[in-house]
Amino acid sequence: MIRLDKYIAHSGISSRRRIKQLIHDGLVTVNGESVNDSGMRVDENTAKVYMDGQRVYYRRYVYLMLNKPAGYVSAREDRHYPFVTELVPEEYDYYRVYPVGRLDINTEGLLILTNDGAFAHKLTSPDKNVYKKYFARLSRPAEEADIAVFRAGMEFKEFTAKPAKLEILDDPREVYVYIAEGKYHQVKRMCDRVGKSVEYLKRVKIGSLELDESLAPGEVRELTDEEMRLVFAQEDIFAD
Repeated sequence: MIRLDKYIAHSGISSRRRIKQLIHDGLVTVNGESVNDSGMRVDENTAKVYMDGQRVYYRRYVYLMLNKPAGYVSAREDRHYPFVTELVPEEYDYYRVYPVGRLDINTEGLLILTNDGAFAHKLTSPDKNVYKKYFARLSRPAEEADIAVFRAGMEFKEFTAKPAKLEILDDPREVYVYIAEGKYHQVKRMCDRVGKSVEYLKRVKIGSLELDESLAPGEVRELTDEEMRLVFAQEDIFAD
């Protein structure tokens, strides 16, 4: 049993302030009865709640796709820089979502936000081998010899990178990089190891989930059920 305003807030269809106002105005019904007490208790499993004529369904977790723009830090809050949760629409405020993993402040692209801790842990755990795909523009052309260096994995002071894939595009200054971890500045550090600095970086894929390119930088939408499956549907990135 939970509070009525909490039940509706967990539907993600409106802000907490508007919910309280609609309840006060008598525009919410529970099991066919009009109510005006936002603190009344309802059963999240069996209650039939309507708000302004629309059926409201309780849900505990939300999963959002953000096309992260440059200039934002991957955090819930920050004292010095804009942070990605500022881009989340108001109707999700109640869920207090946070970014799963991180993208550097100047890195763009696919970022998932959620309030589901188990999901976040599974996605970021190196043991799960969920590879992330990045598009990078380099200061110098990539070379065929670099592919083997990435494939062998790399030793860094604080961690050992698993085998990674470097895919050279038609313009050899443009590459795709696939990594399993996502450590601080990892793609940039790996490219530096082979003598190329990264001038532009964008994450375009997590597992088999691709960034929705129809999302403008800074735009957010919910993941579909199929996209949720794709997050952990790992492809064999090393297949010929």
